[in-house]
Amino acid sequence: MKKTGKIDYLEMAATNGTLDAVKSFYSNAFGWTFTDYGPTYSAFDEGLEGGFDAGKPDAAAKPLPVLYSENLEETLAAVEDAGATIVQPIFSFPGGRRFHFTDPAGNELAVWGD
Repeated sequence: MKKTGKIDYLEMAATNGTLDAVKSFYSNAFGWTFTDYGPTYSAFDEGLEGGFDAGKPDAAAKPLPVLYSENLEETLAAVEDAGATIVQPIFSFPGGRRFHFTDPAGNELAVWGD
């Protein structure tokens, strides 16, 4: 496996006192666990792959973490129950289906499935 140049970490914002809410959200929605490094930083280790999207306007050109789900409808329900805001309901795209949500800190993520 190639090491140099491999993206192996994704850091997202948890501003304005949202760290506890963000940790609770991802723990409840996806079962993530966290390691705290002081009062303002908490790390997760849940795997990472990536790609580039050249089809977005400049204003929307932010990183978009994309998670996988074996059952998209169940994951959508879990995300909603955990307090996410759904910004794009389930839709089809080349390769599968997905939805987009924002977490308690306002980060936008997507979840896809086959």
